[in-house]
Amino acid sequence: MARIPIFDLDGTLVDSDAALVAPFLALGVPSDEITFGHVLEDECDRLGIELTDYLDLYDVAAAQPFPDVHELLAQLDVWGVCSNKHPAAGQSELARLGWQPDAALFSDAFEGAKHLAPAIDALGVTPDDVVFVGDTSHDRQVARNVGVPFGLAAWNPRAVVDDHDVVLASPLDVLAFCSGVVSRS
Repeated sequence: MARIPIFDLDGTLVDSDAALVAPFLALGVPSDEITFGHVLEDECDRLGIELTDYLDLYDVAAAQPFPDVHELLAQLDVWGVCSNKHPAAGQSELARLGWQPDAALFSDAFEGAKHLAPAIDALGVTPDDVVFVGDTSHDRQVARNVGVPFGLAAWNPRAVVDDHDVVLASPLDVLAFCSGVVSRS
């Protein structure tokens, strides 16, 4: 039986780096101080800016899907999203793209950084029934924390391979990953 994929959103399903950085730059944050994969509220606190100021400048139409993501999602019967993204922006992006995951959890669903247990519960399955696909070391750790296989979204050029990753070169590789036909890096 194939496992159900749960995806990170930014940097995994959508190429959002420029969209995420633009509000920080507009608010005067130097580009070398901006990092990815954090809860937005925590990152705004760290950088000394107001969350509302960031959200006022964030363009929910700027992030675009990586090539082949639409084709992948069209082939999935069940899938989920587990993201640190602010819920208003995340839900708006899903709606704009016409994506309807069976579960979509954003930063308001977690106490602190994202974790998979609420997404697994929302899907009504167990950790043995899912895989997690992401693009950061934080995503890798989120999967390890609950014993879920992790697939690195290596189609994002910013993704860094770890020795134990299942490296997914294309979004369509997720289909084989879910079926257990994979190889480690």
